[in-house]
Amino acid sequence: MNVKPLSDRVLILPNPAEEKTAGGLIIPDTAKEKPLAGKVVAAGPGTSEIKMEVKVGDQVLYGKYAGQEIQIDGENYLIMKQSDILAII
Repeated sequence: MNVKPLSDRVLILPNPAEEKTAGGLIIPDTAKEKPLAGKVVAAGPGTSEIKMEVKVGDQVLYGKYAGQEIQIDGENYLIMKQSDILAII
């Protein structure tokens, strides 16, 4: 993949949605929640005002409506500003 985010943007591969509940019930596609965590696969260099806190390989939490969904090589990713990331886990 040859995607390099600009400025303070980050490319995230969302974690897969849960298939089963803790009790073993299978969750149908229509009821699955959008994942709120993922892995950073690319990060921009930052700006003169904004130092990049995240790096490639970090597991992060982000808001439910954060970022823009894009598809690269058949895989779904999110691209968002570093400020949309809530925490590194």
